[in-house]
Amino acid sequence: MPPALPGSQAEPGPRCEALRQRESRAPAEGRSCRPDPAPALAALGGVVGGWVALAFVTLLGFASRFYRLQQPPHVCWDETHFGKMGSYYINRTFFFDVHPPLGKMLIGLAGYLSGYDGTFPFQKPGDRYEQHNYIGMRGFCAFLGSCLVPFVYLTVLELSKSLPAALLSAFILIFDTGCITLSQYILLDPILMFFIMAAVLSMVKYNSCADRPFSLPWWFWLSLTGVNLAGAMGVKFVGLFVVILAGLNTISDLWDLLGDLSLSLVMFGKHLLARALCLILLPLALYMALFAVHFAVLNKSGPGDGFYSSAFQSRLIGNNLHNVSIPEHLAYGSVVTMKNLRMAGGYLHSHWHLYPEGVGARQQQVTAYLHKDLNNLWIIKKYDSNADHLDPSCTVEFVRHGDIIRLEHKETSRNLHSHQHEAPLTRKHFQVTGYGINGTGDSNDFWRIEVVGRKSGKLIKVLRSQIRLTHVATGCILGSSGKTLPKWGWEQVEVTCTPYLKENPSSLWNIEDHINPKLPNISLDVLKPSFTEILLESHMVMIRGNSGLKPKENEVTSKPWHWPINYQGLRFSGINETDYRVYLLGNPVVWWLNLVTIGVYFLMTTSTAVAMKRGVQQMTEHRELFQVLLRGGGQIMLGWLLHYLPFYMMGRVLYFHHYFPAMLFSSMLTGITWDTLLKFCTGHLLSSTMARRVYTCGVLTLVLLIVYSFYLFHPLSYGMIVLAGLGYHKQGALNNGSGTSAALKPGSFGQCRTLYVQTTVSCPAVTSDSNLNFQEIHWRMGYTYINDDLNCKFKETLLPSILSMEAEWMHFDEDEVLTADVDSLHLLSFHVTVEGSWNGSEMLCISGAVQ
Repeated sequence: MPPALPGSQAEPGPRCEALRQRESRAPAEGRSCRPDPAPALAALGGVVGGWVALAFVTLLGFASRFYRLQQPPHVCWDETHFGKMGSYYINRTFFFDVHPPLGKMLIGLAGYLSGYDGTFPFQKPGDRYEQHNYIGMRGFCAFLGSCLVPFVYLTVLELSKSLPAALLSAFILIFDTGCITLSQYILLDPILMFFIMAAVLSMVKYNSCADRPFSLPWWFWLSLTGVNLAGAMGVKFVGLFVVILAGLNTISDLWDLLGDLSLSLVMFGKHLLARALCLILLPLALYMALFAVHFAVLNKSGPGDGFYSSAFQSRLIGNNLHNVSIPEHLAYGSVVTMKNLRMAGGYLHSHWHLYPEGVGARQQQVTAYLHKDLNNLWIIKKYDSNADHLDPSCTVEFVRHGDIIRLEHKETSRNLHSHQHEAPLTRKHFQVTGYGINGTGDSNDFWRIEVVGRKSGKLIKVLRSQIRLTHVATGCILGSSGKTLPKWGWEQVEVTCTPYLKENPSSLWNIEDHINPKLPNISLDVLKPSFTEILLESHMVMIRGNSGLKPKENEVTSKPWHWPINYQGLRFSGINETDYRVYLLGNPVVWWLNLVTIGVYFLMTTSTAVAMKRGVQQMTEHRELFQVLLRGGGQIMLGWLLHYLPFYMMGRVLYFHHYFPAMLFSSMLTGITWDTLLKFCTGHLLSSTMARRVYTCGVLTLVLLIVYSFYLFHPLSYGMIVLAGLGYHKQGALNNGSGTSAALKPGSFGQCRTLYVQTTVSCPAVTSDSNLNFQEIHWRMGYTYINDDLNCKFKETLLPSILSMEAEWMHFDEDEVLTADVDSLHLLSFHVTVEGSWNGSEMLCISGAVQ
């Protein structure tokens, strides 16, 4: 329930106080004090007004997020990833992602409950959904994105006790084009921001219950904070930032309690245990439960198998290691495959092809191959013997930690070999080759096999043991660099011998396939890792994958300093495959207002701190305002810093959408700061009525400015129809690409050779908000001038900036994307879309594309 506004509690008025004084002086008079009903009515009005405002902003939030939710009816941006992952959950197919599983699980659940069957491939942006039901997944994300509005409203109201401050913050979020865009698609961001804001709201609420510790509301909000912290961490690792925020708040809270001498140490211990239970143990248990559900649901082999260890893969139905029986311990004579522990490191592989001239020694190539293949098989032999250990007369001899061995490639009978020639791609690493004939080579074929964390003489286990192969002659370690070889290496992964002895997954291997008819087989069920082991492995793989993320093709990355100034956004829809464009960019007025507010906040807090230090006397109202600014605003500012500054230290690729959790905090700070500033400034006015009017006008001006800027920029969120076709005329005729033409009066179009038009027959309304599209086409394709006398069905949709240009048609410049050479324009094919007239002459608006 929204808290009441300040002054909502009934207090006796001066008239009642006078009656009390008179009553104390003359009790015989029998007068009694009746409480003044005005303050109680004001408090009731404040509560009702708070509820009405909450309902209003919530309704606006849902309306703005669900408007045109079905558009565009094709895959947009990262829907190709997270929609596909939702399908994987429905089909129970294992996959790999760099983020924890909660967000994708919820998307899959939403799709399943809404009737989606998990069969749409989500191959690339622009693929049309056709008959597949995608609205359920988009609607779920839009619902969570809509909930951000009431969460922000309630949080600011709780911190500031000011309804206008809460409304201002809510309006900022409602009318921000970036937040709307991010909430309307199948993405993790609205889910992440939902849990972040829910955690902040819960934290603020349980802080407000500090005077009632261990009461039912106190336990409820404290427990709910822990649940939401687990949710934030379960969607993305950046949820850790709000965990740190809650942790710092808890430390401050406990520090204050420790200084309360009226509180016994036993009671302080109860406070400490309650917070440890609700904010540490409960989130940790829920977080682990998410992964337990994740592993239980995704039990079928899929595209994510290769990112994980062989032992992990043995759990998956359909994987070649599932329910397989192989020998447990490695022995001489065994035929094995070795898998590199680097993410997508591949299997140790060789083939008959040699390294080309100029690339080290011209010997047989040794690479890492990502797929199963007979050329992945190696025979383990003693370094000083070429005996056949599979001979029935030979006794079984196990390979032990610290043994010196030789690896012979089964298909080519050449030994794994290294020398001091430089590796093909990685500088200062040594080349690895296949050398020798029928197992006969030299001392550069000898390798010492070691198991990580084992003592000398211990046996080596299939799947479970992490082994390191050290070259005896040079001391280098066999590893996979992760670099892709050129075509002469069949674009497989480079294998090198690194002289740097730093231990990392690139230099570690495990035995996957193991063939030895002289050894008893055991079921791999015995070797399957425990839940704790696969949980730790999953996190290691996710962390390595996160740090190694690279930008996708045609995608614009950004830097953290770009974000607060709204420097550049992300294209969600409309990269060559569609004329319906959506662009992720914040409302400029909102974002620049938020940016200015951060500076204003620091200026106000600094001046207040200096004034307090110098002992400047302040009115009670001003002291209360600055307490709100320092305490409430301080919590929000800390949240902004925690969700923004860490990105400067990240080495991974960054995108504009990473800033949006921080943007939530800056929006709340804007509401609190401007409300405080306006109240402080108007408080110096002599007339309270005048102060109230100026304050109201100030708040309304900010709100109207935000709403009007949204009106100007809303096509960024809801889509813009692009003039994507192009046509030309030659010798008074326009070709429609089908062998027919329409005659025109000579000179009707002057020197026109191109015309940008709608590709739909009805030429639907393209409002003046499509300015971005015209500018972009003008920049990319050539000059397009539209005359004010053009009398098409879309006349009112022409851009003011284009209408103000010269009333003539211009031709392409020679250096534009398309040449002005008329003879080359026959490469364009067109179709007729709408008829119109120009200066009384018949014309055809045509569209087309390069054949």
